[in-house]
Amino acid sequence: MTLTYPWFLLGLLALAIPLAIHFFELRRPQRLLFTNVGFIREIKLVTARQRKLKHLLVLAARMGFIAFLVLLFCQPFIPAPEQSQVNDGGIVASLVDASPSMVVEGDQSQPLFDQAVAEAQELPSAYPASARYVLPASSNAVLTAPAFQTAVQQLTISGQTKSLANGLERAKSVANAKHIFVFSDFQKNSFNPQALLTDSTSQLYLVPLQGRQTANVFVDSVLLDDAFVRTGADLNLRVRLRNGGMLAAPDCQVKVFVGSRQVATYRVAVPARESIVSAVRVRLDGEAAQQCRVEVEDLPVTFDNTYYFTLQASPQIRILNITAPQAAAVSRVYNNESMFSYSGSPAARLDYSLLNTANLLVLEEVPKLDNALRENLRRAVVQGATLVIVPPAGNPTTQEEYNRLFRELGIGGIQWERPQVGAPVLQDVAAPSLQSPFFQDVFTASNQRAGMPRVAPVLRWSRSATEILKMRNGDGFLAGFTSGRGKVFLFAAPFQSAYSDFTQHALFVPVMYRLAMLSYQSEQRIAYRLNQGTVALSLKPQAKTQRDEPVVSLRKDSLTVIPAQRWEAGTLRLTIPAVVQEPGFYQVIYNDKVVATLALNIDKAESELAYYSANDLRQLIGPNRPNVQVYESTTNRSVAAHYKALRVGTPLWRYCLLLALACLLAEVLLLRFVGRPRAVPAAAVAA
Repeated sequence: MTLTYPWFLLGLLALAIPLAIHFFELRRPQRLLFTNVGFIREIKLVTARQRKLKHLLVLAARMGFIAFLVLLFCQPFIPAPEQSQVNDGGIVASLVDASPSMVVEGDQSQPLFDQAVAEAQELPSAYPASARYVLPASSNAVLTAPAFQTAVQQLTISGQTKSLANGLERAKSVANAKHIFVFSDFQKNSFNPQALLTDSTSQLYLVPLQGRQTANVFVDSVLLDDAFVRTGADLNLRVRLRNGGMLAAPDCQVKVFVGSRQVATYRVAVPARESIVSAVRVRLDGEAAQQCRVEVEDLPVTFDNTYYFTLQASPQIRILNITAPQAAAVSRVYNNESMFSYSGSPAARLDYSLLNTANLLVLEEVPKLDNALRENLRRAVVQGATLVIVPPAGNPTTQEEYNRLFRELGIGGIQWERPQVGAPVLQDVAAPSLQSPFFQDVFTASNQRAGMPRVAPVLRWSRSATEILKMRNGDGFLAGFTSGRGKVFLFAAPFQSAYSDFTQHALFVPVMYRLAMLSYQSEQRIAYRLNQGTVALSLKPQAKTQRDEPVVSLRKDSLTVIPAQRWEAGTLRLTIPAVVQEPGFYQVIYNDKVVATLALNIDKAESELAYYSANDLRQLIGPNRPNVQVYESTTNRSVAAHYKALRVGTPLWRYCLLLALACLLAEVLLLRFVGRPRAVPAAAVAA
């Protein structure tokens, strides 16, 4: 045992006070009652031995009271096995994991988040009153013990919770924060153990909270087979379900809603740690965006049972056909289809501003490419447009101009065939691969062996990003290349009848349609994550007026916030504010109008209920990191008590106080009940 303030032992000199009182009482004369007055009052008989024992017991109680009172002020304690010095002005950081996975119940039938809050609130009991605290989950402000406990009590689950590595960096950045406590479930797929090994100056205490083993079925993703969404047509919606729990889900009910209508319901069995994909047919009516959701009935974990997404009919695909004077094959394909907004222009009279708004650019056998046209084509492709090049059967000057365009687009390895004497020799195009995603749902069982077109190639390339159609000799006929944010599709032969009968073949229309479909890029994703940070939307800013420029706000029910935002080349980038914590649908308000609806969901990583146990963390840390300790949360002792026992020691002042009060109570009882004279009748004394 060690005394914190040993100078208070001088107070033991006060033990002389009860001794002096004891000896003073022994010298006082004793009154004796004679028998000749026995008929007046009764005689109380008390032996001298009883009186002496009582006095000694009272003396011991008084001296014990003073001794334990002195020890109380000395604050004795049992030294800890591992001493840890905490300065009176030291700062203690507490990192409480507030991610959605913390709502899972632990072995104590209590959510892990509630356990973490209760453990964090007891930390001040392990430190002196002068210690200060930091709660990185709320702010970096330095708090007193009562303010810290209040701040911990106000913590709530948030879908935007930063990673533990980010929280550790914030905690370490606070001056003098040498002690950091981490209360978390330590999910395997979201926690990086390397974050624990970056600093050796701070004492790090990990408190893993383990949830119960259970099943947890959630929506991993929702996909459409075709990015181009049409109204009044069936859409193939693929729902990927995953079981992130440790137990299998033998019977899980799934419901799909489009707007307020339930369009599908089914039951599935999902094994533990595995995924399944279900296909659902849905239909959109109208041009407005539909708020859709997939609901999973999965107990007891319910925080991820609803997945929100939006579906909206796609606008017309804008196609610009840059043609030669006699070229007209492409216009016959796109001009009469309602889902395409087609416009054609000769290269000599082209309005270059149209290149910035088109999804698909078709350069059809243009014999001359000037510098301005090449530069505008390159800029449009780099910004995300799709360019289809149908080469002309040109002279060396034309070939050199196209070679410059290829180089500016980053396409290499293009070679021109030598001009042939007489009529071009047509070659057969090889049948396309049925496994190619480009030709999905194009062929049926009746036309898989239909005859293929014959062409006379004028171009040859060594490699490409995607080979769509090939010649029988292995050379490419139609291939795709990547350039910046856009794509370039290159035909090997002109569409002139002397070089190709491809425009007369049944394959021509589906190929050109698929190229147009691939050029469409949705301006908005169907779903986002709460913690992804930034959302990009294609909105056209309005012209400035005399008033301030309108800003974009997010609204959900009664919540309206103005996020950080910036415009970049017609794209609005919004930063999801920290106050947006719940999943759901958020309307984007611009100039008092709803311009978009965002479906925000909890990060699917939170649904993977695989944790690092205390033993796992110790093995990951290794024996060479003495500054990192792992504490296990148990029902019989809190983390604060465990820390005090190992690092601070076991204080004994409470026991001294109890013993002092016990001695005081013993003195009262001795004086009141012990050694009282026994009443004897006077007649008995006279006899």
